[in-house]
Amino acid sequence: MYIAMNAEANKRVVRRFNKEVIQDGSRAAFVELMDESFANRSAPPGVANGPESMWSTFEHVLRPALSGLQVTIHEQLCDGDKVVTRKSITGTHTGPFMGLAATGKPVSIDVIDIVRVRDGRYVEHWGINTLQSVLAQLRAG
Repeated sequence: MYIAMNAEANKRVVRRFNKEVIQDGSRAAFVELMDESFANRSAPPGVANGPESMWSTFEHVLRPALSGLQVTIHEQLCDGDKVVTRKSITGTHTGPFMGLAATGKPVSIDVIDIVRVRDGRYVEHWGINTLQSVLAQLRAG
């Protein structure tokens, strides 16, 4: 019973992060949910992989580019302290987005994340997404 409750608590942490941090842009929730030792294992080589780099991605890249940004969680699985989430990040491309001027087009980025949670906080992240193919579609017109 303890494991099931712990799994549900960890999934709640990840759902809260997606809603309050990614979708709503809450800095307070980010600080509360992000461990100081956090490492983004999916950061490109040579790019910072700590907590502030994750915040910067949401606050300075994703949120300004996509109006009406929403995160839809399709599925979550938990194994020990790791939560796997299959989700979509959607919005309308109304601001500069990784060197691409606003197109006004709808955007949907599919994501699969693995987050290791310790004591209710993010400590590690791995992820794959369709961002590059979305950018290619936007560039193609």
